[in-house]
Amino acid sequence: MIKAVVFDMFETLITLFTEHTYFGEDAASDAGVDPVLYRKVWHENETDRTTGKITIEEGIAETLRKLGVYSDELLETIVGKRLFALQETFDQIPDDSMALLEGLKSRGIKIGLITNTFSDERSLIRNSKLIPYFDAVRISYEEGILKPDPRLYLSIMEELGVKPEECLYVGDGGSRELYAARDVGMKPLQASWFRERAFEPHIPCPALSEFPQVMHQLDVLDHLKL
Repeated sequence: MIKAVVFDMFETLITLFTEHTYFGEDAASDAGVDPVLYRKVWHENETDRTTGKITIEEGIAETLRKLGVYSDELLETIVGKRLFALQETFDQIPDDSMALLEGLKSRGIKIGLITNTFSDERSLIRNSKLIPYFDAVRISYEEGILKPDPRLYLSIMEELGVKPEECLYVGDGGSRELYAARDVGMKPLQASWFRERAFEPHIPCPALSEFPQVMHQLDVLDHLKL
């Protein structure tokens, strides 16, 4: 019997693909550089950004300096536009995501969160209306490790007080999160309800035939008797 559900955050409970998006190609446009080159240099410090070694501001500044286009004004522009788009994401949390969390709480199911994030995303998560629903949280920026590190999964189950076979893991599949959940004994579900919003080159993880697909948030409740 399922006693806990652990969620991914982005493209699972919320989506970055809202009305106002701001991705690498947008930052590249503001910086006046080739978007492919910008993404290449940007990814060079991704692990440090995700594990709390540097802030988002430091990561963007480093990228701009490597590209030879740094200025305080440009840094402020990119940080501000990124934050505006992220804030919209958290201002538009889908009603169905909230209803899912309410449904789990009403059934006495423990709820956890494992997410790979940068410093700005971490702050928005911590201040969002989602955070009170979680009984345990693992944010890579705070933990210093990131998915698919099994330590995140094992430690959150220990805090929730559940065995792996008593725990669902729900995520869109990025960062090999579903494989990691399966490897530690959890029951993974692939969240597919936001996939149609995505556009190139930001297509999330494709449908993975190894895992059950969940096409609507509230359908997760049907898997509680696994």
